[in-house]
Amino acid sequence: MGIIVQKFGGTSVANAEKIHRATERVIKKANNGYQVVVVASARGKQTDELIADALELNPNPPKREMDQLLSTGEQQSVSLIAMALDAKGYDAISFTGGQIRMLTTSDFTKAQIKSIDAERIHKQLDQGKIVIVAGFQGVDENENITTLGRGGSDTTAVALAAALGAEQCEIYTDVDGIYTTDPRIFKKAIKIEQICYDEILEMASLGARVMHNRAVGFGKKYDVKIHVRSSMNEKEGTIITHEVPQMEGIVVSGATIQKDMAKLGLVGVDNVPGVAAKIFSRLAKSKVVVNDIVQTEIGPEKANLSFMVSSSDLSTAKEAVERIRDGLNCERIFIRDDIAEVSVIGVGMRSHYGVADKMFSALSKANINIDSITTSEIRISCIVDKDQAEKALEAICVAFELDKPAEERTKAG
Repeated sequence: MGIIVQKFGGTSVANAEKIHRATERVIKKANNGYQVVVVASARGKQTDELIADALELNPNPPKREMDQLLSTGEQQSVSLIAMALDAKGYDAISFTGGQIRMLTTSDFTKAQIKSIDAERIHKQLDQGKIVIVAGFQGVDENENITTLGRGGSDTTAVALAAALGAEQCEIYTDVDGIYTTDPRIFKKAIKIEQICYDEILEMASLGARVMHNRAVGFGKKYDVKIHVRSSMNEKEGTIITHEVPQMEGIVVSGATIQKDMAKLGLVGVDNVPGVAAKIFSRLAKSKVVVNDIVQTEIGPEKANLSFMVSSSDLSTAKEAVERIRDGLNCERIFIRDDIAEVSVIGVGMRSHYGVADKMFSALSKANINIDSITTSEIRISCIVDKDQAEKALEAICVAFELDKPAEERTKAG
């Protein structure tokens, strides 16, 4: 047996009862001969409570101090898990991100992992200990505590699995796997048994919240097998792995909805080389993440350009483009914050036609207008009015039979 990494989310360690339940899963793997590394999130809503405490004292707290504060939630979780394992007769030791030298960039509240020193963990595992590591955090080269942003504990777990050469990374959550779409909206959605990295990367970037795209990116890069499963039962969950031949027979694997989006458009900018470079250079300097860029020539001298950002980045993006507006001879800037994005994803799109026809026909029959359309090799996304987004998602799910097991679905076209 080799190494296995198990990650437990906040709901899985919210109280003593749930911590005991989590440790039973850890013990089961240890008893089966695995060397076990556990990654834990802060308990329950503790991170939200810490943020609220900070904002009560300072409406614009320094990001460095926020990372100092928020990292304490995970530190409590790992210590409590180690204590629970000790009470059951198992030798365990907990570490912070800094103690295992998880080195990150200095981008406070959204740092990126640069390297991990796995030697200390290997040493403890070889001594027969279960190692518990605080998720969501690391340190920069100046020894400042940093946090990894949303989904940071998932990212920690998969990065550790890669660094340790683990056989598998189990992500325990309050759901029993990845579904064809959000089951809270489309109640007939079904669990996906297996999905490839590229598909879940698209789904994660388009609003699916079971796995963060950075975590999946690590999995793809370092070939980490990821198993998303429930901490509440023993059922098999969803395996995220490399693409396998039978996946191409499934034209659409899933659909997503993303509501926290805004669209920013620049009308009548100069249609000359370098304009797009100026715009996106300014946005990059402002650390704005941009999606779905569309540029259209409207004449020999003028073009329109629009792009999507998260709602939280809208004010920063607007300020950034306003600063260079005159230099672009931009006629006007428009903003839409009343929109949502619905998408279908599937590696089978590479080899099958008719997906766009089926999607657009479904939206047409539901009387839903499309604002704009973007595509990749394995996905199609439509911007629609936010108040019609859930209706749009349901229409798409019905059209692509996402309430049926993969082997029963008909092919597009």
